Formats: sequence, C-alpha cells, structure tokens
Amino acid sequence: MDHSVLNAIDLAIVGVYLVAMIYIGVHFVKRIKNTGDYYVAGRSFGPLVLMATVCATIIGGSGLMGRAGKAYSGGFMAVMTALPYLIGMFVFSGISGRISDIGTQYDITSIPELFERRFGKTAKLILAAMIAFTMMGTVASQVTATATILKMVGGSAGISYELGALIACIVFMVYTATSGLFGVVYTDVFQFYMLLIFVYILIPVTSLHSVGGWSNFTANLDPTLVKPYINGSIAGDIVTYLVFTMAGAEMWQRAFAARDRKSAKKGMFLGTTVYGVTILLVYFMGIVAHQIIGEEVLEQYGSTDAVVPALAIKVLPIGLTGLALAGLLSVIMSTADSYLLVSVQTCVHDIGKTINPKMADRKEIRLSRVFSIILPLAALVIALYIKNAYDILMFAWSFYAAAAGLPCFAALYWKKATKQGVIAGMLAGFVVCVGWKLIGVPFGLGATVPGAIACAIALVCVSLATYRKTPSEFLEPKKSEE
Repeated sequence: MDHSVLNAIDLAIVGVYLVAMIYIGVHFVKRIKNTGDYYVAGRSFGPLVLMATVCATIIGGSGLMGRAGKAYSGGFMAVMTALPYLIGMFVFSGISGRISDIGTQYDITSIPELFERRFGKTAKLILAAMIAFTMMGTVASQVTATATILKMVGGSAGISYELGALIACIVFMVYTATSGLFGVVYTDVFQFYMLLIFVYILIPVTSLHSVGGWSNFTANLDPTLVKPYINGSIAGDIVTYLVFTMAGAEMWQRAFAARDRKSAKKGMFLGTTVYGVTILLVYFMGIVAHQIIGEEVLEQYGSTDAVVPALAIKVLPIGLTGLALAGLLSVIMSTADSYLLVSVQTCVHDIGKTINPKMADRKEIRLSRVFSIILPLAALVIALYIKNAYDILMFAWSFYAAAAGLPCFAALYWKKATKQGVIAGMLAGFVVCVGWKLIGVPFGLGATVPGAIACAIALVCVSLATYRKTPSEFLEPKKSEE
C-alpha cells in the first residue's frame, strides 16, 4: 500500500476521533442549567472520573510531545524537570480536600473567588489577569502540538502547520463552548483510555520490539542520554513546576468540582500516581527515537515535538498509526480544553462579573460560550508565533509560578496573610521574573527562581507588617483535616 493511502486511512481515523470529541461535548449541553454546572459540573465528580481527568490534564501536549522532545535532545533533563511537578502534585493532592471543603462551604468555584473573599477585589483582579494570560499560553502550547501531528499525518492532503492549528482551535472551541466542565471532563475520561492504550502501551512496546529488545536497546544507547545533570535553566524549570502546582487553576477547578473532600483527595492521588509512571515512558520514547529515527528529527519535521508521532508513523502499521496519533491528540485536547475553560471562567466570571456583579446566570453562560471562541483565536496567534510546545509552556508558566504559587498557598493556610502582603508578593514576583528575563537571564538561572524568592520576601514581610491593622478573613472549613 503506498504512502498516500496510508495517510488517507490514518487521517480518516484521526478525523473520526475529532468528530467523536465534538459529539461528546455537544451531548452534555443539556446538563448545563447554571454557571455552577458550566464551571464545576455541579460539584458531582467521584474519584475515578477525577483520576482520569487529572491525569489526562497533567500530561498534555507539552508534557508528552514537548518532554519527549526534550528527552531526545537533552536526555535526562526530561526526567529532572518532570519529578518536581510530580512531587508538587502529590503535595497538592494532600491539600485538595481542604480546597473542596472551602469551595462547598463558601460557594467558591475558582482561586480568584477565594482571593476576593480573603483579600478583596484588587487582589482578585490581579490574580485573574495572570491566570487568563497563563492559561492562554498553555492552550497555545497544545495548539502547537496538535498542529504538528496534523501536519505530519495530513501533509500529503495539504494540511499545513497553520491549517492544523486552526483545526485544533475549532475542535477546542466547539465542545468547550457547548458543555463547559461536563464536556471537558467526560471527553477527558475517553481521552485518558485512548492515551493509555494507544500511546503509553502501544508505542513503547512496539518501539522496543523494533530495536531488537531491551538488551539491544541498552547496548546501543548513547550514555550522555542517561547521565543526570543540572544547570541554571533546568533549576529554573524545576522551581517553576514545583511552585506552579500550588496555583494551578485547572487543578483547583477539579478540586472544587469533586463531590466531597474524600473524592477530591483520592482522585488527585490516583491521577498523579498514573502520571508518575508515564514520566519514564515519555523519557524512553524520547531516547529510543535516536535508534529508530536517527539524528535528523529537527531537520526532517521542524521541531523535536515531532519525536513521538514520528515514532508512531515509523514503527506502527496502517490503522494502528491512526489510532496512536488519535491517542496523542487525545492527551493534547484533554489539556487544552481544561485550560481553555479556566481562562473563560477567569475572564467572564472572575473579571466580568466583578465589574458587573448583577450579571444573570444565563447571560454569563452565553458570554462564556462567546469567550470560548474568542480566546482560542488568541492562543492560535501565540502558537503561530512560537512553534515549540515546551517553550510556550515554560514562557507562560514561569511568571505565573513566581507570582501566584506562594500567595495561593498562603490564601489556604496562613492566617496572617493580608491583602497588602498578597498584592505586594504577586507584583514583586511578576516584576522580578519579567525583569530577569529582560536583562538576559543572568547566570543562566531560570527567571522563576528569583521571582519566587522576591514574592516570598514581599508576601511575608508586608503581611507581618500589616496583619494587626488590616487582618483578612481566614476561611476555615467546618470539617477537621484528615
């Protein structure tokens, strides 16, 4: 069978998958009765559904394709930067029960709402603006990864990178706009199993068989790919991932959507554990690509993001290639839709409704659907400008982690945190992080490190200086901590 027929079959499978995602999203539109349904699905999710959506959201296109590309080009760096996020997610799993309790008791559905309750509208709006920009950057990283796959599988059909990015945006728009978190989470569940079967099992097993088994793989392995090392850039990424987990708006949304604290904690722990297993599988796919594809991935495909789909095309037969590529798309979309919904909630509910508090639920849902169309177009512009998923992700996450990570943790646990302290911390973290980038990243140290230090100093010092005169309301859940 010639190459064009192979592409036609696999492209057809990918097309059917994209249509199925739209159908699932549209199917749940009838369950949307109010904004609580749209943003946190009526706080109805149990641990198994949360496990699937948490894991699928964590991995993402940048976490899979971008990190596999980093393993291909930088070897053990891919593991070094993944472990802090894993550790951070286990810590977040431990506090997710408290988030769920506070959300239920005080009718809070987002981090900015928590900030408003504790620190006032100014703190809420500053944090909301940061979240909206960060979420757009993260959606853009998923658009980039999707466009890379669609270009690879559909190149002979005339699908360019730009057209692939546009197709990705259209699909994200439709099922996020129609059904909110119901559509996002239940497509995540479907995508989670697609991911496990056709990416994390099928591609590594077939790749290992292709190189002649484990003994041949290790015998031909370049030692530099398994040698641990660290530099300023890696240190910056490590701090970014570790601090970001404290303020990841998409995971807070999942915790708020759990039906109770037990479901929140169990679902988070299970999803994070599955993610931990995938780190080594992604690393393996990145380094085995040297033996199967060679050293020309960047020149052949234009980006190291193409390593995993290139492996699928190289080692899998017709049909299974399409299923594997659909599995890759599933992990990308499961992250893109989550971040898109958070950005929509932030713009419409946290910012828009703060400006217009009398906005009715029906109008808010209608505006949310409009923003579900507008915001992906902004992500598309970013994706067309920066065509590497990992680079976009770290650009978006670095300043947000520096400015918001510690203030979010303080909002949950530190009684002495004040409005002045939190605002000072966020602004200090943001200014130092951005300034560090503008002056050329001295010593090669990632900007999140000095940004997070500046945030911590400003948050603690200003809060301690002001908490007696202007204490903030501390939200203590009625249920005791487990």
